[in-house]
Amino acid sequence: MANNTVLVVDDEVGIRELLSEILSDEGYRVVLAENAEQARNWRNQTRPDLVLLDIWMPDTDGITLLKDWANSGLLTMPVVMMSGHGTIDTAVEATRIGAVGYLEKPIPLQKLLSTVGQALRGGQSKPVQTFSLVSLGRGALVMELKKKLEQIAGLKTPVLLMGEPGVGMEHCAHFLHRVNTPWVEPESFSFLADNPLNLLEQAKDGMLFLREIGELNKLEQKGLLLLLSKLEKYNVRLVCATTHPLAELTAQGNYNPRLYEILSSLCISVPSLRMHREDIPELANQILSNCIESGEAPFIHFSTAALNTLRNYDWPGNLSQLTSVVRSLALTCTSNEISAEVVQQALASPLPSSISIAPDIPLNISLREARDLFEKNYFEKLIDQEGGNMTRVAERAGLERTHLYRKIKTLGIKLRNQNG
Repeated sequence: MANNTVLVVDDEVGIRELLSEILSDEGYRVVLAENAEQARNWRNQTRPDLVLLDIWMPDTDGITLLKDWANSGLLTMPVVMMSGHGTIDTAVEATRIGAVGYLEKPIPLQKLLSTVGQALRGGQSKPVQTFSLVSLGRGALVMELKKKLEQIAGLKTPVLLMGEPGVGMEHCAHFLHRVNTPWVEPESFSFLADNPLNLLEQAKDGMLFLREIGELNKLEQKGLLLLLSKLEKYNVRLVCATTHPLAELTAQGNYNPRLYEILSSLCISVPSLRMHREDIPELANQILSNCIESGEAPFIHFSTAALNTLRNYDWPGNLSQLTSVVRSLALTCTSNEISAEVVQQALASPLPSSISIAPDIPLNISLREARDLFEKNYFEKLIDQEGGNMTRVAERAGLERTHLYRKIKTLGIKLRNQNG
């Protein structure tokens, strides 16, 4: 008990002091926060063993703070809600989000102690899976994106997500996925040529998510057309993503016009990170908190100047690059603060000397085959330069690591050494 830390979050000083006195007398270590901002700061510095969270607060209410923690993967400790005028609906909502208990003020002494003891004995709370876009930010562009996704969430129409590499299109797809239904995301596109209906059987009554459909060959495109015609029969929602200009590929004769017509009937663009750079400081702190929470990094924080440096960078690899850079900074920081100078060094680290990667490509092959040859040579050289560190390869290529591994598998590249 002496090692258990309880964070009390309440805007009423009398409640905070009373709870602190009672719990301290019982041997708990108590920390106090008078609003959501202070509670977030405490949560970012260290994970308390239990949080007593008031629902009604002036800056941000407790339900919203609970949602924020759940959406960010930070709801890894038990939370008990408190309210002087709560309702059954509020208690149910808090429980659905992830709260483990509910206390109504004025709180009887024995009820307080039994609830605290029971919550602590329950141990670590599992992060609650929610459909939020908080991983992309909270700025105006992301809020507009969220509105568009909410507007189409109930439709069965196939969705095409478009954007630069690393913008987080998979988060949008998860946002559209209905809870407790199948989620199918194939590793390669070979199924489209071999047996597209097998994927529909797996995804029946759920969602099928296809990444990078701009890379489909002609046979795979034909398979996707067949799959599209059977979606209603299997009650499957199809969400596709691409970083390639499908209109341009279609005009060049490299993409099936009918397929493009169907997919482009519902398109949503996911903004690049530099278009909503106001979100970068909070995203960086969120990524850093996840590194700390997972035990990969000690308790460290960014200086204000460091966050400004991150904000002002253009991030060609978008969210994937930001994640890689912040994680690298977290793992290599030698003090309790990440400074602007350290961030600048990470962003300005010189790339290895440029070497030609263009293979001798014959002209009697298709554009798709020529592109595959180029990409294979490109990734082989990049992996060699980075000594097999796939985190750095993904960062330099501007790809999410899952997409990078799929790309490497599709191109038939053998990994001899993986340090990332």
